[in-house]
Amino acid sequence: MVIPEKNIPPMSNDLYDSPPPHPKKRFGQHFLTDRNVIRKIVAVARLTPDDCVVEIGPGRGALTEGLLATGARVIAIELDRELAPLLKEKLPSGNLEVIEADALKVSFPAISGRLGKRFKVVSNLPYNISGHIVAKFINERAAISLMVLMFQKEVARRLVARPGTGEYGLLSVFSQLYADLKVEFDLSRNLFFPKPKVDSSVVSFRFLDAPRVEIGDEAFFSSVVKSSFTQRRKTLLNSLKHLGMEKEKLLKALERRGIDPRRRGETLTLEEFSGLSLELYRLRAAGVEIIAS
Repeated sequence: MVIPEKNIPPMSNDLYDSPPPHPKKRFGQHFLTDRNVIRKIVAVARLTPDDCVVEIGPGRGALTEGLLATGARVIAIELDRELAPLLKEKLPSGNLEVIEADALKVSFPAISGRLGKRFKVVSNLPYNISGHIVAKFINERAAISLMVLMFQKEVARRLVARPGTGEYGLLSVFSQLYADLKVEFDLSRNLFFPKPKVDSSVVSFRFLDAPRVEIGDEAFFSSVVKSSFTQRRKTLLNSLKHLGMEKEKLLKALERRGIDPRRRGETLTLEEFSGLSLELYRLRAAGVEIIAS
């Protein structure tokens, strides 16, 4: 049973009102200070006492306390050696496990294996690792069922961007390939300490059972997409030369999939990336001479 938002008890004043440790810029720390926003984040995650949730960068523990209030088991991963023991002290709970580590180096499949099930991720992500940690989540998605993550607003817009827009890029393609995404709500920069220079957004990820489109060889598909965005101003034909394939093969693959070689990678849909990757992989594997028509 999902615990309704109204049943989540009020959070401790000392998590908000006590003098915080000095925020460390190198960790991208911006502490969320609004209780109502925390309740909204917890409600989006729809946690139950049967859930296990991983939080990256718990900071002073304001969101952590809200997660624990649902009865879920919480694994908090904190790099700051000053904040990790403070979290244990302020939130003594048998349901809280604090791991002092760099989240980019933690094995999420290992955590899932230890738990014997997939877990949810709910976090106010440190700004300085948001893109890298999303890439890691996607690569290790088999361990995760749902994510509710807070980003800088511009990063959130990149995640859900459509082809042909300036925000559309690698993060958009790979996130949308493997998950249903939704911008749940935006937050003012005034709700954080210290106040960042930008506003934020909360985004939910619901991982799919299979990629949204057929991709064939995953590593090759990834290479095609990355090559397409290597230099955004270049045409698709010139960008794809990074694959190390002959120009004739590139032209033939584009022609067979009805893609103008003068287009740019940022204009391709997931379906077009799928078709192009499959065609290029087939031509490369065939190893035949192709004469441009």
